[in-house]
Amino acid sequence: MMRPFLASIVLLAVSRGALGQESLKVESRQQAPPSSVSTEITRVLGGQSIRIQDEKGEPFAEIWLRQATPGSAKPSGPKGAVQFPFLADGELLGVLEFGKEGHDYRDQPIPKGVYTMRYGLQPVNGDHLGVSTYRDYVLLLPATKDKGLAPPARKQLEEHSAESAGTNHPASFLLLMAPPGSKPEPAVLRDADKDTWSVILPLRLQAKGAGESTVYPVQLIVVGVAAA
Repeated sequence: MMRPFLASIVLLAVSRGALGQESLKVESRQQAPPSSVSTEITRVLGGQSIRIQDEKGEPFAEIWLRQATPGSAKPSGPKGAVQFPFLADGELLGVLEFGKEGHDYRDQPIPKGVYTMRYGLQPVNGDHLGVSTYRDYVLLLPATKDKGLAPPARKQLEEHSAESAGTNHPASFLLLMAPPGSKPEPAVLRDADKDTWSVILPLRLQAKGAGESTVYPVQLIVVGVAAA
């Protein structure tokens, strides 16, 4: 059984010591998803990836976003402690590949490998008071065990995500709304006060009843962990 979780689509946090760099860069490139991703999931991903590089230009993570993520409605701001009330719990957002060991927002080591990215909400309990104002997170699940598009049951979502970290706690990453005025394209943000780096991800949404999909920028912390 999964324990209450913390979390960055964005989606992703890497321990400060794991990278040891003073800057990050992102680039978009044409790249097919990894072969370990199931056919059902691969067919809804774009052929373009977002590669995150360290100061030496070496990749440590690569993200393939879903071509159109289903939403119950168009984005209209937070609803209470939930920033993305239009997303279903467990909804597939994309795929992430770590080229080296990463660390989640709890500083849990996440082994090099390929993972699906699913939206999740932090449980309402007293275990994570003060960690984040909002409950929105991205959970990583081993791609070899997450092969279908449909959101998994909560217990399965939590247990498989915990397997990514090798603990009883899911591999979880804080997901935030992008700052006002953010362009819907990959970019890097630095928060010196919190000692974090974030990446802006252009999440494409297909709202129920809407004719066309729209791009909605979200913020994923890629370097930095929750304050103790």
